[in-house]
Amino acid sequence: MAGFFVYLAVIVGGASVLAIEILGTRVIAPFYGASLYLWSALIGVTLAALSVGYAVGGRIADRKTSLSRFSLFLGAAGLWIVIIPWLRLPVLAATESLGLRSAVLLTATVLFFPPLALLGMVSPYAIRLQAATLSVVGRTAGNLYALSTVSSVFAAIFTGFFLIPNIGVYRLIILTGLLLMATAVLGLIIERRSTVNIAAAVLLVVLGPVLYRTHPAPAPNPNSGLIAVTQSAYAEIRVVEQNNTRYMIIDGGTHTIVNPLTWESYFPYVNVLDIAALWFDTPGDMLLVGLGGGSVVKRFAKAGWTVDAVEIDPVVTKLAYEYFGLKRDEARVFEMDGRRFLMETDNTYDLIIMDVFGSSSIPFHLVTSEAFALIHSRLSADGILAMNIEAVGWDDIIVKALAVTVGVQFEHVVVLPIAEPPNQLGNLVIMASDRPLKLAEELPGPQGRFTREYDRVHAWDNRFTVASHEAPVLTDDLNPIDVWSERVNLVAREHLHEVFDAPGLTW
Repeated sequence: MAGFFVYLAVIVGGASVLAIEILGTRVIAPFYGASLYLWSALIGVTLAALSVGYAVGGRIADRKTSLSRFSLFLGAAGLWIVIIPWLRLPVLAATESLGLRSAVLLTATVLFFPPLALLGMVSPYAIRLQAATLSVVGRTAGNLYALSTVSSVFAAIFTGFFLIPNIGVYRLIILTGLLLMATAVLGLIIERRSTVNIAAAVLLVVLGPVLYRTHPAPAPNPNSGLIAVTQSAYAEIRVVEQNNTRYMIIDGGTHTIVNPLTWESYFPYVNVLDIAALWFDTPGDMLLVGLGGGSVVKRFAKAGWTVDAVEIDPVVTKLAYEYFGLKRDEARVFEMDGRRFLMETDNTYDLIIMDVFGSSSIPFHLVTSEAFALIHSRLSADGILAMNIEAVGWDDIIVKALAVTVGVQFEHVVVLPIAEPPNQLGNLVIMASDRPLKLAEELPGPQGRFTREYDRVHAWDNRFTVASHEAPVLTDDLNPIDVWSERVNLVAREHLHEVFDAPGLTW
């Protein structure tokens, strides 16, 4: 029985390691974004914690082995994991003032290093328990590490593919902790069968459902402004409403801002995108990559354009229909990756709008010379590419690099800035075509500062070009866009947390 339990413990421990590593991204991403730094921090913390656990566990095993001590490793790790949902907000609040890299790394360390180190102690201790003689140590170690790794593989696949979208992040964290604690109680019972251990098992059975039901996971609360919060296969998505303004927030980045009565967008860049339509005598065929709440779709569909939209996340599409007034007859929506759609479609478009570049992450595979070559091949002869990006300042390296990279494929490229003053966080629209980007007549003058006309005139009058020597060309092979996005990510989140004074709305 003891031998069976050791194998069971190794399976549960190995599965828990990868489950917690993946769940960690969903705990931190709504606050700091699912960036390259987040994944790097979690992978680094996981490997460091396991290394410490292997070393400490091996030394403890050499001194004395017992099933009860082995079980305590699992139980202590499970207990820490169970309280992560309650630790999350205080830790995030404490690290907010640090830079993005330091904050992400420190948050990941505080929340996940202790339980992962304890789980790292399981394998060397299990080897010591199972290896009866030196002649079978190698085989025993190989079998146990293989079993742990296989269980980690299955946990990684099931956690990401099935469990998070269907169970939820915080329930799954608590279930993982409770499973480890239950395994620990089983080990204590097997070795001692004492009344105390049986009482601990009973307590776990009673306490488990209470923790599962009372966990502090974000939940819709229309009275406070949080209309919806849901986990998809790609991100945590929230619908928030404050001061007659509705927001779609994806992993802590704002992707849509609208008036919930008229569905008009409060994002100035949507108004600037209208300029692209002025180069066409009549509405034509348009492709939008990145649906969001559907504001761009609604604007162009209303103007008579035939719109196809590509959105990788079906939950985003569902929320756009449910909470942002998108109608099914306004666009054909294809739920797949944008670059994959461009590779597979035979359609050509008069206008392609790229609107997938949020503050938390920029899909690197959509901003390379190869990607823009693909986009160019899907445009008509006089077609236009319009791309919305977010940057800190008009001369941000992201702006220059994207303009230069687009210029490899298109003869004419102009950048239309929106933010004021020019060194602030804001959107810019890059427009590109093989035909000259000149308007036949002046844009109508604005009647006021915060109007659609003002946004267009301001952007067009301040348009500029970027010389090819001002930034590197981004390619599939070399693309540091994730690194450059760090500053944008940090400034955008500081602004978001100032706008929403109630932390529960956005993180």
